[in-house]
Amino acid sequence: MPSADGAAARPRGQAGAGQPAGPIGPAEQDALVEMLQALIRIPTVNPPGDEILAARYVDDLLRDEGLEPELLEPFPGRASIVARLRGAGGGGEPLLLLSHLDVVPAPAEGWRHDPFSGDVAGGFVWGRGAIDMKSTLATQLAVVRRLAAETRAAGRDPARDPVPGLRRDLVLAATADEEAGGFEGAGWIVDHRPELLQAAAALTEAGGIGLVFGGRRFYPIQVAERGFVVYRLTFRGTWGHGSVPRDDNAAVLAAEAVVRLTGPGAPRPTPVMERFIETVAAGLPPAAAAALRGAVDPDPTRSEAALAELCGEPYRRTLRAVLRDTISPDVIRAGVKYNVIPGTAEIEIDVRTLPGTDEAAMTAELRRRLGEALWERTSVEVTGRGAAVEAPTDSPLYRILEATLRDHDPAGVPVPVMAHFATDAKHLARIGVPTYGFSPLRLGPGDPYLELFHADDERVPLAGLRFGLSVLYDVVRRYCG
Repeated sequence: MPSADGAAARPRGQAGAGQPAGPIGPAEQDALVEMLQALIRIPTVNPPGDEILAARYVDDLLRDEGLEPELLEPFPGRASIVARLRGAGGGGEPLLLLSHLDVVPAPAEGWRHDPFSGDVAGGFVWGRGAIDMKSTLATQLAVVRRLAAETRAAGRDPARDPVPGLRRDLVLAATADEEAGGFEGAGWIVDHRPELLQAAAALTEAGGIGLVFGGRRFYPIQVAERGFVVYRLTFRGTWGHGSVPRDDNAAVLAAEAVVRLTGPGAPRPTPVMERFIETVAAGLPPAAAAALRGAVDPDPTRSEAALAELCGEPYRRTLRAVLRDTISPDVIRAGVKYNVIPGTAEIEIDVRTLPGTDEAAMTAELRRRLGEALWERTSVEVTGRGAAVEAPTDSPLYRILEATLRDHDPAGVPVPVMAHFATDAKHLARIGVPTYGFSPLRLGPGDPYLELFHADDERVPLAGLRFGLSVLYDVVRRYCG
């Protein structure tokens, strides 16, 4: 459990003991679980974040292994930490393992286990961050600690000498503020200390997860993510007395806008999603394959019918989202009193854009959906934006990700995919670092995944964690070796 100042007890197992290379055994797997429990028990809810508490815990772990991490706190309590293991040289730029320390709020009333307990029950570790993304951080830490132990076992100093068998450096970065855009975490480092994150490529959250679909297990590897534009639309009506309703009630105008904006629109599959659909369809029974291909029918009615036939929620929502630009009105403000007709009303909308859709095109689409009469009563402000990003699938690292998954699960099918959400990959793109979502995890039949992000009862399977540790360690060894 964390102490009064937020520090957590260190897990048993690896610390201080040099270990030769070999299969990952029960002691390391147990240490991984204990690290995850300790991280969950450190509340780093954003806002306010308080990532410094988790950063200090990580700092202590890595210093126990002989490393010399750098802890960065550019804003009070908003800390990130970066550590480096050396390669012998000649292998190219480093590989970056990127995670974030913050989590979203977790009201306890909807949970079966306290969200900051780190309980182990029913084959799962429970708690906020179990999926998003303290399990990934714990797995990355376990890989770094194993490599440091191997370095010590060879009589070398992990802080200065190369890891046996590595030619390329390995960098671990655990950053603040990702859940609020990453501007005080990865974004700050890119702006002020970019050399710390400069790498040939990065691995981060939400990919390499074994999902069973149509009787086959697929491992989507995140190679792209959509962009976003946050709009504030202000509608101008006429103030008046509520006893005499009028058509230019600003709240009514905003309500009409919400209705017009929320249709799904026609799908526009990108090359990544075209490859995803064809790869998955090739492994499905004919009827399921036809339904999957029908999800990209240019007629939204037929596309929706195919999705309904293909899968249940939340996978239907996710697939629908990554096949098109989406518009989600999420905040509505209007009115000052029940009997006063509002003269102004605001809506804030979360727009997610596919690669190839720029801001001007999206604004034009909003205007088309609203219609000229409503558009003339609207002022438009953009309050946030982030570009879509995409990493190559013909790179050496991507091929290693595929090959390693096949080696560990010969029946599984790796497949590239686009994420429907945003990650700190957007910040790394500004310094030219391609980023892959790869936090390997093997799920059992019926294990939830997508529905646990930011949700009650967030949890991660113990067996899946053990699988992921071996996969990530092998990926690092192959790419950096």
